[in-house]
Amino acid sequence: MEPQQRSPLLEVKGNLELKRPLVKAPSRLPLPGSRFKRGLDQMEDVLEPEKKRTRGLGTATKFTSSHPRAPAITTVPQAQGQTTAPKVPKKTGPRCSTAVVTVLKNQKPGPAVPAQKPGTAAAPPKLGGKKPSKRPAWDLKGQLCDLNAELKCCRERTQTLDQENQQLRVQLREAQQQATALGAERRTLEGELTRVRAQAEQGQQELGNLSARVLELEERLGTQEGLVQELQKEQLELQEERRELATRLEEQERRLQASEAALSGSQAEVASLRQEAAAQAALLAERGERLHGLEMERRRLHNQLQELKGNIRVFCRVRPVLPGEPTPPPGFLLFPSGPGGPSDPPTHLSLFRSDERRGTLSGVPAPPTRHDFSFDRVFPPGSGQDEVFEEIAMLVQSALDGYPVCIFAYGQTGSGKTFTMEGGPGGDPQVEGLIPRALRHLFSVAQELSGQGWTYSFVASYVEIYNETVRDLLAPGTRKGQGGECEIRRAGPGSEELTVTNARYIPVSCEKEVEALLHLARQNRAVARTAQNERSSRSHSVFQLQISGEHAGRGLQCGAPLNLVDLAGSERLDPGLALGPGERERLRETQAINSSLSTLGLVIMALSNKESHVPYRNSKLTYLLQNSLGGSAKMLMFVNISPLEENVSESLNSLRFASKVNQCVIGTAQANRK
Repeated sequence: MEPQQRSPLLEVKGNLELKRPLVKAPSRLPLPGSRFKRGLDQMEDVLEPEKKRTRGLGTATKFTSSHPRAPAITTVPQAQGQTTAPKVPKKTGPRCSTAVVTVLKNQKPGPAVPAQKPGTAAAPPKLGGKKPSKRPAWDLKGQLCDLNAELKCCRERTQTLDQENQQLRVQLREAQQQATALGAERRTLEGELTRVRAQAEQGQQELGNLSARVLELEERLGTQEGLVQELQKEQLELQEERRELATRLEEQERRLQASEAALSGSQAEVASLRQEAAAQAALLAERGERLHGLEMERRRLHNQLQELKGNIRVFCRVRPVLPGEPTPPPGFLLFPSGPGGPSDPPTHLSLFRSDERRGTLSGVPAPPTRHDFSFDRVFPPGSGQDEVFEEIAMLVQSALDGYPVCIFAYGQTGSGKTFTMEGGPGGDPQVEGLIPRALRHLFSVAQELSGQGWTYSFVASYVEIYNETVRDLLAPGTRKGQGGECEIRRAGPGSEELTVTNARYIPVSCEKEVEALLHLARQNRAVARTAQNERSSRSHSVFQLQISGEHAGRGLQCGAPLNLVDLAGSERLDPGLALGPGERERLRETQAINSSLSTLGLVIMALSNKESHVPYRNSKLTYLLQNSLGGSAKMLMFVNISPLEENVSESLNSLRFASKVNQCVIGTAQANRK
């Protein structure tokens, strides 16, 4: 049995009942006519095709509408002189038109109210009238006509309310302006009233004072009358004295004429002295210009001298044998004299290594193999810290002149790198390292240049790179060990300067501040026990000093960084070594250290070969120091080696790496002047 077919009008009525009305309570603000008109126009466009289909199919035509009718909008009676605009939804468009049609469908149609002029109250609806009959559901055209009539009434009512709203806003603005003016006038009058009251109180006080003064004067008047007689007698005496003074005045006038003559001579002498002072000022300015020129020439010659020595220089330093260590055999390390004889500082190093494997094969001990190396300077075990710094003092001076400077300490674990850079414990001035000596030298020279008009400022930072993670060594208190949050970033858009985020940059101006920073950094640095050293540095420490100089009188500025880097100990890995949990951690540290040191060598080789791509980003160390490794920088590497025969293999690796660096040549350095 086929299911009973449902009437199209019943389907339309069911669809309309399922939809909930979307029109909310009336709003206090009127709905703009353009937006309401647009929603109803869209409703008419939707109903137009349905109306045409209804005409063609007759009473049995199916109709499905997605836009329910809205109830008729009627006006509410209001008090005279006041209007209340119905609240309408904020959004307009298809949703608004659908909501209006839905409400019109659910309410009974009412009589349309004609539009009223602005300022008149709406007339109350007539009671007892004949209620209009409800149109049948199939009379869509009639319903549309009713909706159009109601829409027209709503539009007229909206326009009337808009006009009334504009008038009320104008009146509100005028009232606010009047209130503002009256408030200002009230404040003015209050100020004047306060001032008048103060004047009145002051007048009363003066009146009392004058009354007391009158009484006092009356008493004094009686006294003065007695004094007048005495004064008359004194007048006679004064007349006699006046004659005597007239005689003395004549004498003083004669003396004054003589003084004026002497003053004329003094004025001529002063004019001569002024001319001489002007000449001295011109001479002083000329000497100042000459002094400035000499200072610029000194900087140029100083830089030229450093370039002649090489923008990449390598020094070799051999540490002495420590107590408890075996004494190396005689002739293990030799330091040949220079071309000028023993008076010249040594620049060559010879290392002898015996090959036991060759001796066992032939049955006869093989002679030791000699390895010769040449560097810019070689420091034997007896060289002191002052002798080492004296050799690099001029290079540190270049940083003050505006040239980026970078000094490395390279070598195996336990070869004396940290001692070279920071010095020994205990605060002994004789064993101070390069960092405190370099800053003391910079402070002293900056003080001397202040007499020539230069002003310098110094900002220090101290970070370490541990397992390719940047840490701040100057983090105090609870921030210790949180260096993993530090990252290397550009100082700003388009800037070439690199900074470390979350790291402390501390201005320094004296040696005590530097000592405090070094003490804090020693406590925070990552160290561990290794086979070569009881307390080995397992990270690269980078001490950066940003130098900024300014000559206000001549408008000159210069700035450059000074980088003093204590590299982590380089050690080869033994692949056959059984590793425990602690050894695995040391293995990861050693791999990270050797990788960054290898990248440093590749960067220096790329700079020397003028390659287009320099792999700065392959390591955090080279990325942080890239502005101090290029052609505008000066570099110095200390290769530190151990004097013990048991470390000969690591010493040879360090010397060979340093020899490759010593053969590199980069471009001419340029000062960072503005």
